[in-house]
Amino acid sequence: MTETEQKSNINMESTTTPEASVSLEGYKESNIKKARLQSTLAALLDDPILSDVPQKPTLSDVDTLLSLEFGSAMRISVVKLDATSFDVALMNSATVKDLKLAIKKKVNEMEQSKMGHRHISWKHVWGNFCLSYHNEKLLDDNAAVEEYGIRNNSQVHFVPCVASKGSRRHSKRRRHRFFHGLSKRM
Repeated sequence: MTETEQKSNINMESTTTPEASVSLEGYKESNIKKARLQSTLAALLDDPILSDVPQKPTLSDVDTLLSLEFGSAMRISVVKLDATSFDVALMNSATVKDLKLAIKKKVNEMEQSKMGHRHISWKHVWGNFCLSYHNEKLLDDNAAVEEYGIRNNSQVHFVPCVASKGSRRHSKRRRHRFFHGLSKRM
């Protein structure tokens, strides 16, 4: 390089370096803050006291857990058919439908953490199984769980639930129309 080229490079470096260094420092500081926040959050979630907080908590999860601490929510243990169990947290005013949604969310989280994405047909689950508390099936989705006597630290069980035969058949009117249509075709 010639002497003039070296001087022009030095001049260019001196004019761009302060601006570039400011933006690089800001970028580095931003990344450092994000990394610090992530490590602090990871350390908090690893704390045994906060073991019930999901890995990626939503605002409603945090709200329910805070309500649990203040006594306006309850923790219910759900016992599966293989006798293993897991806990879900619900507001005291929750319905059976809310309980089912909490179970669905918790099971999906557990499956995601174990095996990655796995699809569970909840229509099939609720069509063949239902929840039971003290041998009483929780069949009315709109009923409050408190109506069944469910309180904090109660155990709810999954049990096989077979639909009644009447719900599987066509009504007489439909059956009559169906058979009437067949006889016309013959």
